[in-house]
Amino acid sequence: MDPALSRKLRVLADAAKYDASCASSSAPKRTSRTDGLGSTGGSGICHAYTPDGRCVSLLKILLTNYCLFDCVYCVNRRSSNVERARFSVQEVVDLTLNFYKRNYIEGLFLSSGIVKNADYTMEQMIRVAKTLREVHGFRGYIHLKTIPEASPFLIEEAGLYADRLSINIELPQRESLKTLAPEKDDGTIRGAMGRMTERIAEAKEERKTSRTARRFSPAGQSTQMIVGADSSSDADVLRTSTALYSGYKLRRVYYSAFSPIPDSSRMLPLKPPPLQRENRLYQADWLLRFYGFEVDEIAAGAVDGMLDLEVDPKLAWALKHRERFPVDVNRADRETLLRVPGLGAKAVDKILVARRHRRLCLDDVARLAGSVKRARAFLVTSDHTPGALLDRQDLRARLVQRPAEQLTLF
Repeated sequence: MDPALSRKLRVLADAAKYDASCASSSAPKRTSRTDGLGSTGGSGICHAYTPDGRCVSLLKILLTNYCLFDCVYCVNRRSSNVERARFSVQEVVDLTLNFYKRNYIEGLFLSSGIVKNADYTMEQMIRVAKTLREVHGFRGYIHLKTIPEASPFLIEEAGLYADRLSINIELPQRESLKTLAPEKDDGTIRGAMGRMTERIAEAKEERKTSRTARRFSPAGQSTQMIVGADSSSDADVLRTSTALYSGYKLRRVYYSAFSPIPDSSRMLPLKPPPLQRENRLYQADWLLRFYGFEVDEIAAGAVDGMLDLEVDPKLAWALKHRERFPVDVNRADRETLLRVPGLGAKAVDKILVARRHRRLCLDDVARLAGSVKRARAFLVTSDHTPGALLDRQDLRARLVQRPAEQLTLF
């Protein structure tokens, strides 16, 4: 690789690492044709995970890390003393195609700092996607980070070539955005997200009546929040996420733990938040979306609105509500079983199917769920009752996992 291009790739791939919202989940194949380059399916640098557990590799870069904005928390802010670089449109196209042909990647995640103005930058990003699609027949996954200040017509065009679009909400609270990113406007961000939501819905309706109608961001839209750069509690973060999911039909809200940056402002924390905080927020997000929990249930009892870092939020809730347990695995409804620590949504669905044919014992649950270490204290089966275990004062200590083990969802 040309040394100058190699330097750009090093700088702009490193600058893109702070953006977490690059998963390619739920992206349909763009065509049933056998010609064309790339695929959104199969197995493969940035790794993203689909809902079924597949790992896909994406070229994750910025078009440039030059930026007109001076957001206090951003390493690429205007006043930051960092090494700068800028790709041309053709360089991004060539890198994407060359990396794909070498089986390094399955798609592209492209973001950018703002140069000249929002419309100019958005036009450059669209040119990358359009060239890949129309000139080279690229059928792989493309995620474009859109610029809320850009013209709605440009965002409309971007959705025709990208599988997913995203706009960063940036921070959990509007007051924080005013303080740390005064050149950005919460109303502008939410307005762009709202227009994108409407266009995605319109495109789906158009596809119902005409299979030749063009897709618009078929994998939906997502957003990202920086956690730990301001004083927002976990409860504040989760309330904002809930409003975003319900108001804009987002596929995902991503949480990115604040990372201290060189020459940072005194307004920012000196240390990053515990990485476990980010993990707990993702677990709580899952509970809100797939397990029937409400924010107030998850946050109840939390000290200063912060989630417990020692135990996952479902276990923390169960320990505070022992009167709701034990649950009979052979009789309880799905909603109740989803509240049992250690039972994921897929395990619960398997249990509901299996118990139609026989009464389940603890070993049956272990096979279906993979483990009953946490669940056994909260479950009744045909051969097991927790007895006094549920009321033990040291139950929490018995169930607390070591830090190295606290990286999974339930």
